[in-house]
Amino acid sequence: MTVSALLNGKTGTIGAAAGILFVSSLVSGLLGFARNGLLSWRFGAGEATDMYFAAFRIPDFLYGILIMGGISAVFLPLFSERMAQGREEAWKFASNLLNIIIGSLAVFAALVFLFAPQLIPLVAPGFSAAQIETSANLTRLMLLSPILFGISAVLSGVLHYYQRFFAYALAPVLYNLGIILGILFLAPLWGIWGVAVGVILGALLHVLIQAPVACKEGFSWQPLWNLKDASVRKAAVLAFPRTIATAAFYVNIIVMTALASLIAEGSITIFEYANHIQQLPVGLIGVSFALAAFPALSRFAVEQNSAKMRQAFSRTASNVLFFVLPLSALIFLLRAQIVRLIYGAGPHFGWDETRLTAAALGIFAFGIVFYALIPLFTRLFFALQDTKTPTFASVSAVVLNIVSAVFFIGAFAAPNTFSQFFVSALRLEGIEDIRILALPLAFVLAGIFQASLLLLLLARKTKGVGKKDFLSSAAKTAIATLASGVVTYGMLQLYGRPFPLETYARVLTQFLLAGAIGALAFVATAFLLRSSEILSLFVRFRSFLKK
Repeated sequence: MTVSALLNGKTGTIGAAAGILFVSSLVSGLLGFARNGLLSWRFGAGEATDMYFAAFRIPDFLYGILIMGGISAVFLPLFSERMAQGREEAWKFASNLLNIIIGSLAVFAALVFLFAPQLIPLVAPGFSAAQIETSANLTRLMLLSPILFGISAVLSGVLHYYQRFFAYALAPVLYNLGIILGILFLAPLWGIWGVAVGVILGALLHVLIQAPVACKEGFSWQPLWNLKDASVRKAAVLAFPRTIATAAFYVNIIVMTALASLIAEGSITIFEYANHIQQLPVGLIGVSFALAAFPALSRFAVEQNSAKMRQAFSRTASNVLFFVLPLSALIFLLRAQIVRLIYGAGPHFGWDETRLTAAALGIFAFGIVFYALIPLFTRLFFALQDTKTPTFASVSAVVLNIVSAVFFIGAFAAPNTFSQFFVSALRLEGIEDIRILALPLAFVLAGIFQASLLLLLLARKTKGVGKKDFLSSAAKTAIATLASGVVTYGMLQLYGRPFPLETYARVLTQFLLAGAIGALAFVATAFLLRSSEILSLFVRFRSFLKK
């Protein structure tokens, strides 16, 4: 099969499409680890990376609220609606919306370009004048990326309509490759500026891999600009609630960055590195299962079949717990090994930075389950045609996150019973400033609150979403996770004693050995308990081998 045939290949089933997107997310996530690992190897956790991540926040915010929060959610159904009226009408709508998106992004980008020196202190109030100037100029350079992603969002919608998922799945992979190329080949020449150029390169590749496939399906740019178009107005109305919720998420990240800038040099980087690791299982498992269940939940909601809707919800929630709960436990127990393997290989990422990042990751691990369930809870509200309730829950959680982060920073500022508990539990003896732990702790608290609030409101709206089968499945998963945790901890102790963990190879061996045996302990215990999830996986695996 030629490259062209592969890129233009049509995905025939939802399962096949989901499989492609899952593999793409996994590869992209692993490349994200490689990207951050190389960034750590090149720059460590200090001034350069702090300025880079701070500068990245504003272009990322524009992308989040104008593209991710709005256009990506509403383009496909409206494009499908226009396609039913005729191909010419659909392509006119796509070009018109694309031009409006680019024009809107260009206006916002121009404003940010002009006022970047005034905006950076809002993102990083702890920066010096020189850091503000450098970060502002980095922001100006990276403003090209949301404009490119705006183009890519429309192209992605076209590919989704025609079920050309392979090119779409490659886009985030190439984006990360672009940044990696910037770190490897441009950073030695231009320093942190080379990484920013890599971001632009990655965004450009994100567009270029999808454009030929979209054009082959019939997309052709037209110089249209009609703000009064009914579909454009409908897109704005439909996107508004989602935009608010997404904006709240990005505002929260910006505030966390601002607070980190007030703590100590390298704090922004430490928070970003730990946060990136915990996002992988949330995206791979929580988002994937939520997207897969969404069509069925929507169909049952339209049919007013509450029993099947609750059954589908409970089964999906059980599957999310089955995969995420043991993974969260392994991430907590193997946090030091994970951080050392990804970020600690280079000469610029010191032992104190490793310990603080591992501690932050350990705290994040307690929130992974809740953040993995939130996409499913939100999709059930969407299926019930309620976008206001999840928006309210999201904004409330952001407020709690910010308030609690400020409170915890004060609590960690001086030695006391509260801070000493975390010092002892996370093995941070000898590190004077541990205030960065306030941010993941507040993040976890907000996630628990948001998930609990959504579940409570769902129970009221649907007259009970839980089932006895779900509670039984969750109990079995919890027991198997406990067994896995005990075995993993035991392996860490046994391996660490005769083999001093002074080399990368020994840390990798310990991670693989303890992680593999811990995973096997989970699977074996789940089999003994007759867990429906593990039995279903076993049946599918056996059927696959017979093919």
